[in-house]
Amino acid sequence: MEGQLSINTESCIKCGKCARICPSLIITQEEKGSPVKVQNVENCIACGHCVAVCPTGSVLHSEFPAEKVHPFKYSDYPTPEQMMLVCKARRSNRAFSKQPIPQEALKQIIEAAHRAPTASNMQQVYFTLVTDPEQLDAITRFTLDVFNSAAKKLKNPILKLVLKKIMPDAYRYLPVFDRLNREYAKGNDMILRGATAALFIHTPKSSRFGSADANLAYQNGSLMAECLGVNQFYMGFVCTAIHQENKDTLANMLGINGTIHAAMALGMPAFRFSNYIDKKDTVETDL
Repeated sequence: MEGQLSINTESCIKCGKCARICPSLIITQEEKGSPVKVQNVENCIACGHCVAVCPTGSVLHSEFPAEKVHPFKYSDYPTPEQMMLVCKARRSNRAFSKQPIPQEALKQIIEAAHRAPTASNMQQVYFTLVTDPEQLDAITRFTLDVFNSAAKKLKNPILKLVLKKIMPDAYRYLPVFDRLNREYAKGNDMILRGATAALFIHTPKSSRFGSADANLAYQNGSLMAECLGVNQFYMGFVCTAIHQENKDTLANMLGINGTIHAAMALGMPAFRFSNYIDKKDTVETDL
């Protein structure tokens, strides 16, 4: 980190919380009640843990001036029961209305996604929001083109002899590809399902943990969408097509300089669910 980090010794109460929480061991305390010290500031990843945990505002960090530090109360959190209800009730609701999503709701979904943790606090997760109907249709057509190209190879009499042996599971998707095409020809988009927005989550190609970071961001955004009453589902067909093609065609089409790892289809609900249902029993392993 190119910045400054210091401890205000006049207000520091030597509680040692900042030393215990620092992931890079930059803030140290030899023993309980002893002075808190700072070392090797160049190794700081600017996670902000030290500033956030300090009860007296004694950690002075150039990346986190006073206007970036916000007190809060845990009593303002949703209750565990409320949080569990969101987790149980959230579903991939593909029944969209034609009503546009309020801009403020879209901003909140992206902000929630942006707040997700990232490996080494690199914060290299970026978001591209698509709302233009022509671009949304182009996303669907790209996906279908990739699937049709794959189907052509799978159906090739010569390649089929080899592919059936090395990729037997791939052939179960041929009827799916055919159905997607038939429905699209009838004006029924089975890829985006009438979503009025698509949120792409991407990272630089050099990002080692890009996929994990992007999908953590997706979960935050998904939960916020649920709380806002906005329908969402994971664009699995699109992400599969991106991975299979492996040529950055869609990224280039959308002006994205990097790798797309996750994508969320969004829209206002035509209706919502009345019940939640139980999943399979949790399998627990004791170590």
